[in-house]
This record gives sequence, C-alpha cells and structure tokens, in this order.
Amino acid sequence: MGTYLARRLFMAVPLLIVISFLTFILINLSPMDPAEVVLHAQEIPQITDELIAQTNEELGFDRPFMIRYFDWLLSCLRLDFGSSYITGQPVWSLIGPAFLNTLKLTMVSSIAIIALSVLLGVICAMREGGVVDKTVRGTAFLLTAMPSYWLAAMMIWYFSVRLDLLPTSGMDSYLSYILPVTVITVGYAGMYFRNVRSSVISNMNEDYVLYGRACGISERKITMHILRNSLQVSISIFCMAIPIVLGSTVVIENVFAWPGLGRLSVKSILSRDFPIIQAYVLLLAVAFVLFNTVSDIVGAALNPKLRRDM
Repeated sequence: MGTYLARRLFMAVPLLIVISFLTFILINLSPMDPAEVVLHAQEIPQITDELIAQTNEELGFDRPFMIRYFDWLLSCLRLDFGSSYITGQPVWSLIGPAFLNTLKLTMVSSIAIIALSVLLGVICAMREGGVVDKTVRGTAFLLTAMPSYWLAAMMIWYFSVRLDLLPTSGMDSYLSYILPVTVITVGYAGMYFRNVRSSVISNMNEDYVLYGRACGISERKITMHILRNSLQVSISIFCMAIPIVLGSTVVIENVFAWPGLGRLSVKSILSRDFPIIQAYVLLLAVAFVLFNTVSDIVGAALNPKLRRDM
C-alpha cells in the first residue's frame, strides 16, 4: 500500500506543474500588453507608452517569460499570489477568507449530498420497480433538470419573501446555510443517488447473496454486506463530489450574496483582476487533483485488486 501511495502522489506532481503553467499564461492570453491590462484595471484615465514601459518594469513583465513563471510558482508555494490590480492588497488576504467561506458551504453541502444520496439510493434499490422507486427517480429527474438559479430564486421568493422564514443573503447565522445548501443538494443528490441505487441492485444479484440465504444467514447481515460492498464502489464518486461542489458554487454564491470564492471570481473577471483569477483557477485545479488522488488511494485501500492494476 505504501508503494501505491507513493506512486500516486508522484504522478500528481507533474500534473500540478502543468496546471500551474497553464494558469500562469492566462494573463498572456489577453490581446493587450499585460501592463496595459493592469492600467485599465486600475482605471488610469490616460495610458501612454512611457507609463506602460514603467509599469512593465515595476511589475517585472519585461523579464523573460520562464523566469517570471518560476518566480510566480515559488511564490504560490508560499501562498503568495501577488497583489490585486484593483486594490493593491495581497491576493491571499482577499481570497483566503473567501475560500474559507466557500469551503464551509461546500462541506455542509457535501455531507447533505452524501447522506441523501445513500438514503435514497438504498431505499429505491430495496424497492426496485415499485411506486417509491419510480416516484423518487421521477422527482429527482425533474429537480435535477431545473436550473439552479431558477430554483434558488423560487426558494428565496417563497421562504424568504412570502413566508419570511429564512434570510435571503449573506452568512450571518446557521439559517443562512439552509437555502443555498438545499439548492446545491437537490441538484447533485439527484444524480449521485442513481449510482448508489445501481450499485446496491448489482450487489443484490451477486452469488454471495444467494449463497448466504441458502446457508440461513439472517437478512439483516446479508443487507449489511450488500451495503458495505455497494458503498465501496460509490466512495470514489463521493470523494470527487467535494471539488465539484467547490467549483460549482459560483451561481449559488452570487444569487445568495454568499461572500465566497465564486462571488469574488465573478467580480475579478469583470474587472480583469488577473492575479485573483489565477489564484482562483489554481486553487480549484489543485483541489480536483488532490481529491482525485485521495479517491484513488481510498479505493485502493478498500479494494486490493486496484493496487495490483497500477
């Protein structure tokens, strides 16, 4: 297991380097000179060639590309993503609190998604083809097809405006979590519970279930074996649910005015604040790579066959 763990971590390193390089060249994809982008972001009224040359020298844009990349990469390893073009503040001082707020929303939503997916998946599998199974699957299909911004707007109108039960925005108390977490959970649990259902049904038709019943083993013990084997298959899916939710909170955060990464990234894109955009993209990419690695490691720990395949 130690060899497999070291191999998977080693494989993640070159991928992270490639991602960091692609993230760094974002600022060079603009048709304008990087210094001109900075001056426009700072709303300088009159931009001259002398001012552009001075800005290039101050920010180091006149240095060779690869030198700038390696300097930026080493700084990122120290969580130093540079300074905002708009405010001049360190990027981490802006993106750090926003990241924590998004992480809180992500973790609460992920727990709700996993719990609801397992519950619905097991119930539907145990009643395959019945009224409950068809009703849950039909409802899940309908809710999953709804745009998240429309569902969020409807919930705000009903629970916040009409009933005056829940806050419409911000994160002032635990009540602020209810609406955004519900919208996120409805969208993703409707997809993930199908994987749990399919896995449970597949295990129910395995030979070990028939053999256990033939040996007189109680249905409770057989059911527990089915659930354990079924959830092993779903663990990798649930591990990847966390970075997926983390990267998909943009719409929800803007609808509910949640002070997180999604809202900050939209503001940065509109104002062309490239250091914040680079940090946002890099953090999400690293999260996907790390959780994908964790997913493989957990799967290998539960299933030794996967370790031999690597």
